[in-house]
Amino acid sequence: MTAPETPLFRNVLTAIALLLALTACGDQEPQVEGFQPTLRRLTEQQYRNVITDLFGDHINVAGNFDPILRQDGLVAIGAGNSTISASSFDKYERLAHSIAEQVVNERNRALFVPCAPIRQDEPDATCAKAFLEPVGRLLFRRPLDKLELSKVTDLANAASLQLSSFYEGLAFGLTSLLISPNFLFVIDGVENSVRGELTGYAKASRLSFFLWNTTPDAELLDAAESGALSTSEGLLSQIDRMMKSSRLRDGVQAFFADMLQLDEFDHLEKDNLIYPAFDPQVIDDAREQLLLTIEHHLLDEGLDYRDLFTTRETFMSGPLGRVYRIPISEPDLWTLYEFTEEEGRAGIQSLAGFIALHSHPGRSSPTIRGKAVREFLLCQEIPDPPGDVDFSVFNAPNSQQMVARERLDMHNSVPSCAGCHRLTDEIGLSLENYDGAGQFRAKDVGQNIDASGNLDGIAYEDQIGLADALSQNLGIPACLVQRTLAYGLARTPGRDSREWISFLMREFEEGGYRFKPLLRSIVVSENFFAVTPPQEEEAAQTQVGSFAKTRGVSGS
Repeated sequence: MTAPETPLFRNVLTAIALLLALTACGDQEPQVEGFQPTLRRLTEQQYRNVITDLFGDHINVAGNFDPILRQDGLVAIGAGNSTISASSFDKYERLAHSIAEQVVNERNRALFVPCAPIRQDEPDATCAKAFLEPVGRLLFRRPLDKLELSKVTDLANAASLQLSSFYEGLAFGLTSLLISPNFLFVIDGVENSVRGELTGYAKASRLSFFLWNTTPDAELLDAAESGALSTSEGLLSQIDRMMKSSRLRDGVQAFFADMLQLDEFDHLEKDNLIYPAFDPQVIDDAREQLLLTIEHHLLDEGLDYRDLFTTRETFMSGPLGRVYRIPISEPDLWTLYEFTEEEGRAGIQSLAGFIALHSHPGRSSPTIRGKAVREFLLCQEIPDPPGDVDFSVFNAPNSQQMVARERLDMHNSVPSCAGCHRLTDEIGLSLENYDGAGQFRAKDVGQNIDASGNLDGIAYEDQIGLADALSQNLGIPACLVQRTLAYGLARTPGRDSREWISFLMREFEEGGYRFKPLLRSIVVSENFFAVTPPQEEEAAQTQVGSFAKTRGVSGS
């Protein structure tokens, strides 16, 4: 393999160069032409969040979701190219009916249905409409038009008549809303203007899913309906409200879970004979520890993002205490914890979650760890090994008795492997003081571990030195800006966005590399809501209509 030079990698390097050159530039934000409207499928977490926000956490969302394939490092981008197969639609339909039946059952109906039918065994169009219209507005993230409201009310009435139950009919009406593409997909509506711009309702959705990872609340929809989101004052008022909300924590956690690909925890396995302390509860807690550490550092403390790779502060639970070999006084609670210098940990890349996730089930993996640092933290794509590699070269009978550095030196003897392994292995070898479960160790196969290395020109002696080198690497903030913007737009920014990205990077630098101001810089920008002219929207709406027609979906 040769050293990678992917478009994404080149974009990052260009952004870094532009950042360095920006001292001579003005303060005016550059304007982009606009992006094509998107049609994004709700992620599983977004679906669950919406149901909880609308109906409460006592409504059980019990179902299997087909995964969304990651694209350019993010599920958020993959969602823009995700379709729903016939079998997947059947799952959505069963799940929707289960939710609808819970919402209108005897225990819950008084919470959600604002009226009572004249007779429970007959249709009541007025009462059905009184429930379906406001619920539909929240589910579709816009008001139902007259035809949509008429169709869903007629469906509920017909089902009530056939089943001799007003509430069972109402459940069918709600089900039709929950399986509509207008709910399952976030659709960009476009204003009819020379420079395309999202409608107020589409702006509300983009803001809410970006900042909160859920559907717009009633106040945000009201602002869209009144036209407030089309004014600078109204938009800023809502942005400030959303940034102060506790829901911002959910949005920030969702972004970093996507950026760091923490969904892989769902498939993480460890050999419990080798790592008896690493049980299923540790897997859950290791993921949560990463997110709590990030959230505390960036939101609670408002600290420099780069210091996330040198911080010794984290959170500790009882199960994790066994992995870190730390006595925990309150094992049932999360407690703030600061590693001592002797414990040899600094930065999120030294936490058990990051280390264990990028290891084999029964041993460490410097290559996988180095690849994770390059791809997730520096946005540098490392290609998979070529298909014709002879792995027997690396699996000699005595290889398990070698320290990792000796084993990996063999990669440099194979030209097709050397290029990529020079990028990954030195980083990973600096993390060899942590075994496959993330536990600290000083020796490997009886020998002292050499954790020295060099990251893009910065030499260091150990894993603490690697932490310092990461915090100084220009690619760290550059990658975050690119990933955050791509996540919010649900697309990979193209060449025409380079100047805007450079502008955002400069604001990020001037703001002390703090994450909340970066989020605000993105959402207050006109570019965040700019789309191509309205005719592009027609294709998206045609796609929605085609989906609805083939599936017989109401409310399309």
